Amino acid sequence: MKTIQAAITGVGGYVPDYILTNKELETMVDTNDEWITTRTGIKERRILKGEGLGTSYIVTKAVQELLQKTKTDPKEIDAIIVATVTPDMPFPATANLVADQVGATNAFSYDLSAACSGFLYALTTGAKYIESGSYKKVIVAGADKMSSIINYKDRTTCVIFGDGGGAVLLEPTTENVGVRDAILRSDGSGAVYLNMKAGGSRMPATHASVDANLHYVFQDGQPVFKFAVTKMADVSAEIAERNNLKGEDIQWLVPHQANKRIIDATASRMGISEEKVMMNIEKYGNTTAGTIPLLFWDYEGKLKKGDNLILAAFGGGFTWGAIYVKWAYDGAAVTNKK
Repeated sequence: MKTIQAAITGVGGYVPDYILTNKELETMVDTNDEWITTRTGIKERRILKGEGLGTSYIVTKAVQELLQKTKTDPKEIDAIIVATVTPDMPFPATANLVADQVGATNAFSYDLSAACSGFLYALTTGAKYIESGSYKKVIVAGADKMSSIINYKDRTTCVIFGDGGGAVLLEPTTENVGVRDAILRSDGSGAVYLNMKAGGSRMPATHASVDANLHYVFQDGQPVFKFAVTKMADVSAEIAERNNLKGEDIQWLVPHQANKRIIDATASRMGISEEKVMMNIEKYGNTTAGTIPLLFWDYEGKLKKGDNLILAAFGGGFTWGAIYVKWAYDGAAVTNKK
């Protein structure tokens, strides 16, 4: 009996219409376009406007596109996993809301929180459901409405983050494609460098916590940058070596879009040339759990069946990891993006 693999068989994505440019940020905080671009590679980011719209809105849009493109009946979906750190509310899970909105009435659904590495954690989890043989169709999404937890008076964070996300469909295959390997790591001692202090059970919301701006993202940039460069590059090289892949064997590096310098360092460590690195940070900024599925969404038309992909991410927690995926279909056949 052949081994069951979990193949990505479709991609959907969504970014809001509103574009927050570096020029507009210059009117809000003490910064400028050259400073932002040089240090991050970001030119603009998308912001979700509209009363009562949360992360579930982003994911629902992405999943609806995914279902339409793959011609999948939502009632056939077995599970929906949403990676996010900006759920609509503490409970119910954002994934529950999405399942209801898209008509996935037979699916179990839940959220997964691992910051910028969330999509990698969720993809690995979803793949295991498929590999078990118990489930046939699992949707894995990564999305965040980072504008809901960003202080637009803090120039160290407001220039980095944006809103958006995407989703993939996992299905079983016995072909030599799919999610092949994963290495996931975490280190809770990094919490002091990147966190949101209030709003959880340790520090519930009070007037004092709101007045002290404790419900926004806090980042100590230098330690985070140092850890991210090292860990993301190390784990990417480790998974390539473990699977006997050299730079020339890898068609695409799919890195979390946090900072162009981190992406460049990871590619250099792996011996991967710039034209084989997926990049859209200049358009969307850091959408946290949304960056990797948004890369799939943007680059789907360039992907060919059998392509070797290395996915890599680093996030608050700290969390980090890498996944080796062998792409399962020719993307140009199902998308206008090339």
